[in-house]
Amino acid sequence: MSPGTLVALGFLVVLWASAFPAIKIGLEGYGPAHLTLLRHAVASLAFVPFLLAFRRRMWPDRRDVPAFVGLGVVGMSTYHLGLNFGEVHVSAGATSLIIATAPAITALVAWWLTGDRLPALGWVGSAVSFAGVALIVLGDGAVGRIHPAAGLILVSAFATAFFAVLQRPMLLRYRPLEVTAFVTWGATLPLLAFAPGVATAALDAPAASTLAVVHLGVVPSAIAYTLFAVALSRAPAPIVTSFLYLVPVVALLLSWWWLGEVPSSLTVVGGAVAVAGLVLVQRSKRRPPRPAPLL
Repeated sequence: MSPGTLVALGFLVVLWASAFPAIKIGLEGYGPAHLTLLRHAVASLAFVPFLLAFRRRMWPDRRDVPAFVGLGVVGMSTYHLGLNFGEVHVSAGATSLIIATAPAITALVAWWLTGDRLPALGWVGSAVSFAGVALIVLGDGAVGRIHPAAGLILVSAFATAFFAVLQRPMLLRYRPLEVTAFVTWGATLPLLAFAPGVATAALDAPAASTLAVVHLGVVPSAIAYTLFAVALSRAPAPIVTSFLYLVPVVALLLSWWWLGEVPSSLTVVGGAVAVAGLVLVQRSKRRPPRPAPLL
């Protein structure tokens, strides 16, 4: 994997990790449906100046519109609705553990749809990283608080897996920034069904929740999903999604710095194990990176 791709993935992990505490803050003022709609509306608007600034096309070919809408519904609408409704009842630690199944699911989906196999060492590394995430959750004391709504978060993990694999063909004909913008717009369309009452909710919500919505739309959505597309254009989907194992690790560091939540010794050990597993995954499949545009 090229240094540029690693840098993109490093930023991606930090930006996505910031989403979990922001979602909790957003849910203090908005319902899950309104939060999901507003996040995507903010992201959709953010892409307009981004596309203009980088002189990218403003609309996909007509034949590709259904594909972009489908990708948006699967990879963004479904993912975020499941995550937001699930986090109402499920702790952040347990949520991280469930989402951490996404890399393994991605490897299975990639093998099923494209024949792209993860070597044995990759599966070992994936198992080690998952064990590390489990230790993080144990250290967080979140194991006993699993709610039936956790099933919605598992749906989100499957949505991420299919999204990672299915968007790669579009990256052969569109720039990563274009793919992410068009997918986001496609995801926002069905979410407009939740528009009734959103204006009233915005007026009643505390400022912190509204700022969290803006953060979610611009940073973990518009910027981070573009970095995700950049990485997918240069490396196999199972390798790219394996970096999701680092999201709980970074989320813990952010919570330590941002919220003053000091991690336990077991949590620190879990973070180290998760990183070690990711190293094994990266060593398992070394391919020359395909030339691809940055944005």
